[in-house]
Amino acid sequence: MVHLRSRRRLALAVPVVLSLTASLGFLPGVASAAPQDAPAVSAADGPKLAYVVNTKTDHRTIESVKKAIAKADGTVVTTYQKIGVIVVHSANPDFGKQIRAVRGVQSAGATRTTPLKAAGTTDEGGAQYLSAAEAAKVASKSTAAGQEPLEADQWDLRAIGADKAAEINPGSRKVTVAVIDTGVDDTHPDLAPNFSASQSANCVGGVADTSEGAWRPYTAEDYHGTHVAGEIAAARNGIGVAGVAPGAKVAGIKVSDPDNGLFYPESVVCAFVFAADHGVEITNNSYYVDPWLYNCMDDPDQKAIVDAVNRAQLYAQKKGTLNLASAGNSNHDLDSDAIVDDSSPDDSTPVTRTIDPHECFDVPTQLPGVVTVSATGVTSAKSYYSTYGKGVIDIAAPGGDKYQIPDTPSKNGRILSTMPNNEYAFLQGTSMASPHAAGVAALLKSKYPKATPTLLQALLKAQADNPGCPTDPYDGDGDGVVDATCEGGKRVNGFYGFGIVNALRAVK
Repeated sequence: MVHLRSRRRLALAVPVVLSLTASLGFLPGVASAAPQDAPAVSAADGPKLAYVVNTKTDHRTIESVKKAIAKADGTVVTTYQKIGVIVVHSANPDFGKQIRAVRGVQSAGATRTTPLKAAGTTDEGGAQYLSAAEAAKVASKSTAAGQEPLEADQWDLRAIGADKAAEINPGSRKVTVAVIDTGVDDTHPDLAPNFSASQSANCVGGVADTSEGAWRPYTAEDYHGTHVAGEIAAARNGIGVAGVAPGAKVAGIKVSDPDNGLFYPESVVCAFVFAADHGVEITNNSYYVDPWLYNCMDDPDQKAIVDAVNRAQLYAQKKGTLNLASAGNSNHDLDSDAIVDDSSPDDSTPVTRTIDPHECFDVPTQLPGVVTVSATGVTSAKSYYSTYGKGVIDIAAPGGDKYQIPDTPSKNGRILSTMPNNEYAFLQGTSMASPHAAGVAALLKSKYPKATPTLLQALLKAQADNPGCPTDPYDGDGDGVVDATCEGGKRVNGFYGFGIVNALRAVK
């Protein structure tokens, strides 16, 4: 089950679901960042934890470290020799300490604070279904010549010119965007035409499973990845909605734990490597790697997490994959001196800590080379929840905002997209912004097929429209309190980076 915690870049809004059948129609150290009273692991309990052990990549070193792992009562789950990452399970409470002292080990640490198969957080969300009659009513108002049945409610497409861009270049079948997420329901009629099963997998636990359907969500409540996939590449086929790049392909790489919905490091490492090795041009990452909202480099476990995931995503970049990630839903300023994190670790009892976001990192969002995306609403203003920060945000894209009301049939300021079981829903979050930017990246890659990830990122920034910092104090929720301060100028600033993506400009 997906657990909709306030900071997780899963959707903030309670989704309103439309039935298909009814609607057819980055890294030096930091001081005092690690919690001092985090839950201790008891030798008497002997819980088995997962670890990442990061080493030099030569065969001799890796084999030597593997022997040391066994000696320290660890079991190797899988080895990514090309990036020097070994995934290990161990019930030895001193495993991390022992293995970090081994020659050739550059970092090592636990990827969680509770035993394997531990259930975690509470679910704060759920689907609010429309009746068949209500869904049909919305659909009946949505259909117009040249539009998908529900496209009238997709203000986000029009905001970035994606509807007009589709008439010029809808995207190439030679370009695939992999959705690293909760899984993708490829049986959805809006996704099936563009789905790439050969580039999809279940990476939960750190080992890729490519058996038929392994990439699908566990249940309909694990809807997040399916919604994201539709925003990127829902087909223009006369059914439901349209994606930003309806002619491109989309793949699903599932990384959410079946017991608590968390995105653990070993699963994400697997996903980046799998995507790179299977010719994926772009990955979308609408999440943060659990269990730490920010990973601080004075803590050996958190340092190892940063190291492992960074190795994997850099490997993907070197293989030609552009990685995009959502900025976050906490309205945090990632260019500030201090942020209060009271949500980590999220797989056990959180401990309030104050961190420096220049030295404690949101992963994968703040890793080098990853395109960080903030969210906007229908008025192009920063969404009230969107995390921001000068020098951190690269670009912005529509993510929805319930306070910014569009002139659409539903008057819903959130983002409408696909859901499991042939359904549709309105959601909001930077989770929704990142796939819009990924869709535009797919259009750019279609136009410039030889573009490297570095060039593709430059093109994304070059085509963006920057509204500049707001002239009035920013009050995103309208309660009379200033919620955020935008730093920077018209060319680049903390709210929008280089600007809001423009699909039409991307294809011209």
